[in-house]
Amino acid sequence: MAMASLYRRSLPSPPAIDFSSAEGKLIFNEALQKGTMEGFFRLISYFQTQSEPAFCGLASLSVVLNALSIDPGRKWKGPWRWFDESMLDCCEPLEVVKDKGISFGKVVCLAHCSGAKVEAFRTNQSNIDNFRNFVVKCSTSDNCHMISTYHRGVFEQTGSGHFSPIGGYNAERDMALILDVARFKYPPHWVPLKLLWEAMDSIDETTGKRRGFMLISRPHREPGLLYTLSCKDESWSGIAQYLKEDVPRLVSSQNVDSVEKIVSVVFKSLPSNLNQFIRWVAEVRITEDTNKNLSAEEKSRLKLKQVVLKEVQGTELFKHVSKYLSSVGYEESLAYAAAKACCQGAEILSGTSSKEFCCRETCVKCVKGPEEAEGTVVTGVVVHDGSEQKIDLLVPSTQTDCECGSEKNYPSGNDVFTVLMLALPAQTWSGIKDQALMQEMKQLISMASLPTMLQEEVLHLRRQLQLLKRCQENKEEEDLVAPAF
Repeated sequence: MAMASLYRRSLPSPPAIDFSSAEGKLIFNEALQKGTMEGFFRLISYFQTQSEPAFCGLASLSVVLNALSIDPGRKWKGPWRWFDESMLDCCEPLEVVKDKGISFGKVVCLAHCSGAKVEAFRTNQSNIDNFRNFVVKCSTSDNCHMISTYHRGVFEQTGSGHFSPIGGYNAERDMALILDVARFKYPPHWVPLKLLWEAMDSIDETTGKRRGFMLISRPHREPGLLYTLSCKDESWSGIAQYLKEDVPRLVSSQNVDSVEKIVSVVFKSLPSNLNQFIRWVAEVRITEDTNKNLSAEEKSRLKLKQVVLKEVQGTELFKHVSKYLSSVGYEESLAYAAAKACCQGAEILSGTSSKEFCCRETCVKCVKGPEEAEGTVVTGVVVHDGSEQKIDLLVPSTQTDCECGSEKNYPSGNDVFTVLMLALPAQTWSGIKDQALMQEMKQLISMASLPTMLQEEVLHLRRQLQLLKRCQENKEEEDLVAPAF
């Protein structure tokens, strides 16, 4: 039996005006002359059609993130890092979105988690005049874009709740351009701004809350230069709970009398799969696709990572962590750490879980960069389904002087554990019974005591922890703002 099907829908006009119609072109030209189409060109360069009927929120966010040139740090296909709907799954499983769509709060959460700067407003948190000002702000700039969520019925269109980017504004006619990501249904179209506000000022029956809009822009620097949290592993929720709830309980319930004892209490109870939750951001490349030398871009990124690594290793907390880990015989070689990172790199390059990879061997070597600067590269032979692939991992390092000469230090469990403890909120240690020790611990993790780049790295991890906590507690609809510390 043949199934009923549809080929597009006729755009109800009025109230909407087809972007490609004669009048739509005229409205565009008028706005272009007035300078309120600046954001359009970036958006249209990365515009895409949603791949599933319920993926409008994911497609809209993907368009905007790519238009802002935010690096996802994850592979899309082949060697390319590129935002795609399939990668936006940290706040809601894709299968759930495919079946039920996604809420405003979860799209905001996704934007935060993807490394963007986000300002989000429901209509009861703003007014039409402020909204118009924000539309003008985004339309006169190419480094800030708006996503609106609205009810189609107000425009006499079929369907209900929908997300799409706003591509421009005509001030004389007070009309906004909706770049409808459901291009299989309706083309981009102009609508009266007052009507768009009315369409947003509606209740989402799923959440019981009003719809709204969000402004998305680039952060002043890429988040997570050296460390990041991942919720890809199914155990992330338990690990987040351990860090936010169990650690404060453990340090308050035991008679700890030194920083090393605190480290011991936290370390001994760590979940075994912690390394799937916090990772150092690996710079990876397929060996056969590259030359032997570092490019200027690779050298620049590696240098920044090395600054952060040196700042971590220069903290007093790192000394305490290293002292304790040394006392229990913990040692992690570069080869072992790199083998894990190579598997993570293979995961990035293939889109497959790192659990399915095995790093058979590693080889450490030095390569030259611009101006004869050196970098360390670990080449790992990664095995997956019987096939082998060589992965190059660019490793940041620091140098210390000792009696026998200079010695290189690489990322290891010591610095990962240190930065994770730095990322825990100050109240984690408030239950320590020894008041002097509690103050010492708070001083060790104080932002004021950390160098600038490490401060930003730690704050990024704290924000990630807070966002994951919101998702875990289903509070992303109530709290739309970025975590502040």
